[in-house]
Amino acid sequence: MNSFKTHGTCSRQILFDVTDDGIVENVKFIGGCNGNLQGISSLVNGRPVKEVVEALKGIKCRNNTSCPDQLAKALEPYVK
Repeated sequence: MNSFKTHGTCSRQILFDVTDDGIVENVKFIGGCNGNLQGISSLVNGRPVKEVVEALKGIKCRNNTSCPDQLAKALEPYVK
């Protein structure tokens, strides 16, 4: 399981897996708005990393970022 420390959001950390073929799995946010973040986790589960990054990158909430944007930043190194 991979871990990403978030910056500028209510969530503090994102845990996730990326399969060898670039599929996002097991996303879990630590902290933040539980219901919304469970929804995001459910929507990205089983999708290609590149697709998730393209969909979520740049979404703003506060501090010029958001939990979805932080997830995109966490996944960017896994885009093939």
